[in-house]
Amino acid sequence: MSLNYQTEEDELQLQQDDTAEQPASPPPVYTIAFIVAIGAVALTQFLTGLEASIMAAGFDKPLFLKQHEYWRILTGATTHGSILHVAMNCYAFYSFGRIFEMLSNRAHLAIVFLLSAIGGGILSLVFQPDGISVGASGGIVGLIGYLAVYAFRRRDFISPAFRKNLLVNIGFILVFGLVLYQTIDNFGHIGGLITGAVYGFLQIPSDVHIDPREAGSTVEFAGLASLGIYIAACAFSILLILRIV
Repeated sequence: MSLNYQTEEDELQLQQDDTAEQPASPPPVYTIAFIVAIGAVALTQFLTGLEASIMAAGFDKPLFLKQHEYWRILTGATTHGSILHVAMNCYAFYSFGRIFEMLSNRAHLAIVFLLSAIGGGILSLVFQPDGISVGASGGIVGLIGYLAVYAFRRRDFISPAFRKNLLVNIGFILVFGLVLYQTIDNFGHIGGLITGAVYGFLQIPSDVHIDPREAGSTVEFAGLASLGIYIAACAFSILLILRIV
């Protein structure tokens, strides 16, 4: 099930000199890479059949537990249940991912997304051990959780409108999940949100003079590795769907 995320990038107003010429933001390379990988899996799903592809690579929790197919917690986050599902998730990923890469280091985006996808899967497994879950929503909601912490810790530099917008998104996710609790993996979303927020509290400096966009070589490597792991999971999902492995 897709989420109708609300985002208005124009509300991201950093306090800055109106007369100063601002350099153009770099392209959100990691965000685009994630979306391309998700799109490749989705295309394979649509060409081969959604139901069969979900059975092949979705987060089938009974198989995860009983058959020890532990890779499903990752491949489930690469597959989707409909065209609308993947379209809305890709739109949300681009909207929030671009903001994320502008405010923080892109390495953190990859780490947060991967950890949140796994964290959401774990919480879903604990509270809903039956059935199959699909979708990248857990990882995307993790990005929102991180940005919410960022907006709180850097509230002197972030507009009230942007903070309000994040709270509206979080509230919408919760309400939407309650209304459609039978079709939405609420625990997957909550787990992703908590994971992203916890990472934000641990990573975003309380000292406003420290730039959160700066990252050492270890973090850069961890971010690249996180991106690589997800792309590898997407590739593995495609092989599973095509019955090559």
